[in-house]
Amino acid sequence: MSHDHSHDPGPVADASVRVAKPTDAPAVGVVQAAVWTQAYAGRVPDEVVALFEPPAFAKAWRQSLENPPEGVHRLLVARAGEQVVGFAAVGPSQDADAGPARGEVTAIGVHPGARRLGHGSRLLNACVDTLRGAGADDVAIWVLADDEATRAFLTASGLGPDGAFRDRVVAPDGATLREVRLVASLATDEPG
Repeated sequence: MSHDHSHDPGPVADASVRVAKPTDAPAVGVVQAAVWTQAYAGRVPDEVVALFEPPAFAKAWRQSLENPPEGVHRLLVARAGEQVVGFAAVGPSQDADAGPARGEVTAIGVHPGARRLGHGSRLLNACVDTLRGAGADDVAIWVLADDEATRAFLTASGLGPDGAFRDRVVAPDGATLREVRLVASLATDEPG
């Protein structure tokens, strides 16, 4: 008796991170709107959250991708297959107390429907690789002081608070949210 054991293996998991292209801007806008809405709902006025619209974010990302600022600025996208499910932006630190070799992750987020699948870790690793490749000695990222989940993810990834904080104005009435800075060295222990 002969049995045909051939079968379609089904979809193959394809998770990756790459440098964004201008055509990724709409997808990044969708992800950023979802991430920011979840992160800031209840923390900022509803009228501010209502401004977190995908087209507005997409327009800003498209403009920055088509006319990038000077220096090493990169927008990275995490993908599940061909779908953009996360993003991260890196560049030189703008902090007044930062040395010239400090890089910064200026934004990072994974769509709420795609979390806990490794996309955030892949994005953060790509940020580190990008900044290290650009000559950065350390990396900083600002996080909402009360965002325990994001802080836990970042500290588990090797970043730690350096004592710096800032109060960012988040509403037309001058209301602020406190952010704390997490940093990590990018030095490697590998022999040169």
